[in-house]
Parts: sequence; structure tokens; C-alpha cells
Amino acid sequence: MSEPFLFRAPDAELERLRRRLGEASVPEPTPGAHGIPMPVLQRLLERWRDGFDWRAVEQRLFAHDHRVATIEGTRIHFVHVRGGTRGRLPIVLTHGWPYSFAEMLPLAEALRGELDVVIPSLPGFLWSEPLDEPFTEEAVARRWRSLMVDELGYERFLTYGEDVGAGISDWLAGGHPDAVAGLVATHASFGARDRGEQLTTDETDFFGRFDAEGPLAGGYAHQQGTRPDTTAAALLDSPLGLLAWIGEKLLEWAGDDGLDDDTVLTTVKLYWLTRSIGTSFRPYSDERGAPHPIVDAPVAVRVQRREQDYPRSLAERSYRDLRSFSVLERGGHFPALETPSEVAAAVLELEVLAR
Repeated sequence: MSEPFLFRAPDAELERLRRRLGEASVPEPTPGAHGIPMPVLQRLLERWRDGFDWRAVEQRLFAHDHRVATIEGTRIHFVHVRGGTRGRLPIVLTHGWPYSFAEMLPLAEALRGELDVVIPSLPGFLWSEPLDEPFTEEAVARRWRSLMVDELGYERFLTYGEDVGAGISDWLAGGHPDAVAGLVATHASFGARDRGEQLTTDETDFFGRFDAEGPLAGGYAHQQGTRPDTTAAALLDSPLGLLAWIGEKLLEWAGDDGLDDDTVLTTVKLYWLTRSIGTSFRPYSDERGAPHPIVDAPVAVRVQRREQDYPRSLAERSYRDLRSFSVLERGGHFPALETPSEVAAAVLELEVLAR
């Protein structure tokens, strides 16, 4: 059975962090280099040190019902937003890296009163224990099915995920059709390429554009996948380093409107207080699982704008019952945070079809 979970950062830890931030210094920018701009890092540092009200953030985050449950021997933290309309399907939301349940809350709020919402923290993230086996999307999906059905008693449910969570969502729907009634995707499957299928010109062009960004944009993933312990040692010892590492990706991947400083600092602070940055690298450093499976359940795709040239044909290869397909008109890599109303509308539309 799940148990209530409450977190309050110790005053001594907050004071220790305040001292560390007071001693931090932003480096001089390297000419022509890429990464988080040093003026932005300086601004975030000053806000974190002098104006960021963690206690207010903590109170807001824990106004929701936080719980923990042991699933297949792994202690999993999750947020349970109840109050859905009777007879409606619940939904499980899965975050990615480098974010957390907090970025899923705007979508949960947009669905409040309509559907029950469950937001687990990925194994090794925040208060969820790392897996005692390799971190694969299939292994996490199996635990999510157990959480929803065996622990919480939902016979059927919808699924939605972003980034790492998108693959887990695909595995939930493809690997557990008995329980998953439908899937909403904003980070739609790349499974056709992973399965070695022959691609169309449009699909090849999409992957070519996407891969061209890899050598520069994917440097973080290479480091986390090949030198996770070295990277973790540096980041666990430096709040400024952690801010730069996580802040760069949050800001780079957001849409044109960006993210406000307190949103970035909330995520960084959660990783700092839980000391979980190293174990959050497991999706990158552990062995890869099987390619994303074929999904037969009803699917709605709302392509996030950083992949706006993703072709519908590619979705149809992995989602055999594709009910709708469109590109989000705004936002970036974090639709549950940046465009929660649009994603909620897709969820509610699909829920009627899948019920």
C-alpha cells in the first residue's frame, strides 16, 4: 500500500546552500563557445541567492498529495491528483530529464476535475529509488502498470510522457494493452528507425535535420552516458555547476517565450536537495532496451515545436490507431509546462474515444 510522503528541507541544509551560493563565482565566457550564457547564469545565481523563496515553492508543491509505494522492490514517489469525474479514465504522466513531477503539474491542474492524474518520479530521480536492474523504458513501464493497476486500483488508464518519459509511455501502451486505453504523444515515437524499417524521403529528411544537431546539442547526453560518475561528482559538489548543467538544457529546449527564472530554480533546487543528479543519468548510461513497440491503442499526437517537421507517416508506423495528428503552435520541449491547455484538450478528446 502507498503511504503519504511529505518533504521539508532542513533549515541547516538551506543555510549551508546559502553560504555556498555566496561563495560562488561565474566564470568568464569563452569566446565563441556554446552553453549557458554567462550573463544568464549570473542572473540566475543572484536570484537563487537573494530572491528565490524556496519555502513558498515547497508549500505550493506539497499542496498536492504526495505518496510513496514499493513496486517490484523499488520505492517510487508519485503525486496523486484526485477528483476526476466518475466514470472517466485516469492518466499517468511521465517526465523526462532534466525535469521532474513539477513540470507536469500545470497539465495536471488543467485536467483537475476531469480526470484523476498520477505523476510518478522516474526511478533514481528525486525521492524515487534507482532500479536494481538496468534502467530501460520497458522496465519502468512495467512498474508504472503495476502502480496504476495493482497499487491504485485503476483497471484501465491513459498515458502521456515527455523526453525519456515518452519512450516509457510508448512501452506502457505497446507492452500493456490490457491496461492502457489510449496514449497522447507530444514527443512521438522514433521507433520505425530503431526497428530498421525503410524510411520515406520525408522521414529521412526529418532524421537528417534532427541528427545534424547531435554533435553540439547532444554533448550533455554523451557525457552523462559515458562519464556519469565523473560528471555527478562535479555537480554534487557545486550548486553553481548544477545550475549551469540543468539550466542550460531547460532554457535551450524551451520555446520562444522561454521559462521564468523561478521555474528553472525550482527544478535545480529539487535535484540539489535530493542529491539525485547522478542517479538521474541512468537512462543515458545504462544499456538500451528494445526499440519502441507498436501501439494498437488509440493515439493522439500533438508534435512539440522543436520537432515540428516530424512527419505523420512516421507516427503511423508506430501508432496503428492514430486518431489525430497536429503540431503545437507554440512552446518547446516541455508541452505539459508550456502549453498545458492544448495538451489537456488532446487528452480529454482522446479519453472520450478510448473510454
